Amino acid sequence: MAIFDMSVRARGYQRDLLAFMDELIYPAEPVYEQQMLEAGNPHHYPKILDELKIEARRRGLWNLFHPHPEWGPGLSNLDYAPLAEIMGRSPMLAPEACNCNAPDTGNMEVLTLFGTQEHKERWLEPLLAGTIRSAFAMTEPAVASSDATNIELRMRRDGDHYVLDGRKWFASNAMHANCKVLIVMGKTDPDAPKHRQQSMMVMPIDAPGITVVRNMPVFGYHDREGHAEIEFTGVRVPVTDVLKGEGEGFAISQARLGPGRIHHCMRAIGMAERALELLCVRAESRTTFGEKLSARANIQDWIAEARIAIDQARLLTLNAARMMDTVGNQAARTEIAAIKVAAPEMALRIVDRAIQVYGAAGVSDDVPLASMYAHLRTLRIVDGPDEVHKRTIARAELGKYRSATSA
Repeated sequence: MAIFDMSVRARGYQRDLLAFMDELIYPAEPVYEQQMLEAGNPHHYPKILDELKIEARRRGLWNLFHPHPEWGPGLSNLDYAPLAEIMGRSPMLAPEACNCNAPDTGNMEVLTLFGTQEHKERWLEPLLAGTIRSAFAMTEPAVASSDATNIELRMRRDGDHYVLDGRKWFASNAMHANCKVLIVMGKTDPDAPKHRQQSMMVMPIDAPGITVVRNMPVFGYHDREGHAEIEFTGVRVPVTDVLKGEGEGFAISQARLGPGRIHHCMRAIGMAERALELLCVRAESRTTFGEKLSARANIQDWIAEARIAIDQARLLTLNAARMMDTVGNQAARTEIAAIKVAAPEMALRIVDRAIQVYGAAGVSDDVPLASMYAHLRTLRIVDGPDEVHKRTIARAELGKYRSATSA
């Protein structure tokens, strides 16, 4: 078997997912847009999503991301990668329709690994069933959150509770109509060693003292799931709702963000593929100065460069997935960092060129390119900015020579 081959079982999921996309997801996109327009609320939950979820479950295309057979098909990262790419071609519909949407995927994995039996019954099971949604609150407005040890939201022990005070923002999914639970990272012991000061806790989003202040627009888009600014004022959280234990927050964040980063990259490749497809269709159908756009040398260059770049990013991503499966997330840290830089940069460049080929239509809502661009540009910041990942890669590379010099 070739090094990046999918298993026979995963190929079956791939076949079924491609059929689901062609038969239901793509035709549902204009329906989704119309239902959102009629509602007049950017955070409206459209009926079409429930219809798609029912059909996805019927077809067995549910919780495809989950690595544990008890909760999902138990696919490896290498098997899941092509499936996430396919879903990324319709980012507003496909991931949520299959219950493979961020940040729920990461939160479900955290609850699976570190939640108590009560957490699993109260929160994990309805998340796995797709009946509720969740948000992850780590980023803060007052500190550089690219370094997670900077976080300031205070979690003070008070008997059998912790009292939370502070502010978070860009808590993705917190504006979703079905969001019921938050996982929050804060500081429990400022005097502990640097990476033992933080803890994570799980709590209902409507707990007393939690105020959703506003949604944060992204390039003017108010995404349906939202990116909320949230204030915590005297929020009391039982000690039993600390995940894994006090001081384990940083370790959990690293366990959570590795798979989350690779999922983002997989979906970005799917967006790039769809953008290239749209570019080619437009170039073949438009004529300027007596020739099709596709006859122009610069357009042909863009198409060729896009194919090369997509395939390069895909191979990088599949290699990271294979390493996560074989040597673990920590050992694959450099490879994960590399794809987190490469995939969004690649997809952005291709989407930008597709917009150029579409002209004025490209920056409108008549085609999905403008929203793709906004989403992909934020991906260069989400789960750590490019600069942090480049620092990780450079340190690993320099470490080889420092060791040699010391020897």
